[in-house]
Amino acid sequence: MKTIKSKIIGELKQNEEFEDWWESELIEIPFFDNKKMKITFMDFIPESDPEFIQEADKALKTFLKKSESDRLSISNLAYDNCMAFLNAVEFDEADQPLWDIKDKNQIWKFIYPQDIYVTRSHDKFENIYLVLACECEWEQEHGLELLFKKGEKLTGISEQDGYIAETDA
Repeated sequence: MKTIKSKIIGELKQNEEFEDWWESELIEIPFFDNKKMKITFMDFIPESDPEFIQEADKALKTFLKKSESDRLSISNLAYDNCMAFLNAVEFDEADQPLWDIKDKNQIWKFIYPQDIYVTRSHDKFENIYLVLACECEWEQEHGLELLFKKGEKLTGISEQDGYIAETDA
């Protein structure tokens, strides 16, 4: 099995199904209260993109400095995503706890982080993005995705759609 080495998260093993996916061991993520998560480098062929690991490491180093307070600073955006979805669908009693949220920081009780993907955008800028894929109570089918450009700035919060598109969150 092939491996690559990140100075920030250690050894990543090549996925057996997707040759351009490389997976880490479980890493503590301070942004999510030190929840242990796998980080996957996606769409990465080492021979074709020699700068990827260095750029990914820079983005990960920046992102891994983010803490609970950084997460809480975007609670309003996650809450707004939830409310926009709930307002677009027929009322369901099961959603009442979401409607009852008084403090927007409580939204995180309904969001379940699953995976972190590191990928390069396919536009002319070719920036590195971290995609935080989460499940959530209001959008069971498509979940929730947080998109961080270069690990620094949240540039998108939406359903998981697989697209790297900046929406300037």
